Amino acid sequence: MSCLGNIIWFLCCGLWQGLSWSIAGILWSITIIGIPIGRQCFKFAALAFFPFGKEIKYGGSPISVIANVFWIILSGIPLALSSFLNGLLLCCTIIGIPFGRQCFKFAKLALAPFGATIA
Repeated sequence: MSCLGNIIWFLCCGLWQGLSWSIAGILWSITIIGIPIGRQCFKFAALAFFPFGKEIKYGGSPISVIANVFWIILSGIPLALSSFLNGLLLCCTIIGIPFGRQCFKFAKLALAPFGATIA
């Protein structure tokens, strides 16, 4: 089921969400200070392309909290809003509910990506 879900996800939502994470990663990587943040964005871009069958576990250190504060201010809010609105639109149909749940997972991830790991 996860293979079929990933294929449909990529065609409907995953391409756009993965590209948005990639663009954020490119913008962060322009500066030397932002390279670790850009690497995290690229990791989650790969997850955004094919999320079914994977889970996100949250945890972290005080450094993660500081990075999340900068992230929310500079990049997190637009990514979270786009994922949340996309999830609302997908949940309007019964078939779109699993895809909407994935969008909500990415909206939460967009608000606190540092300290999160893919399992």
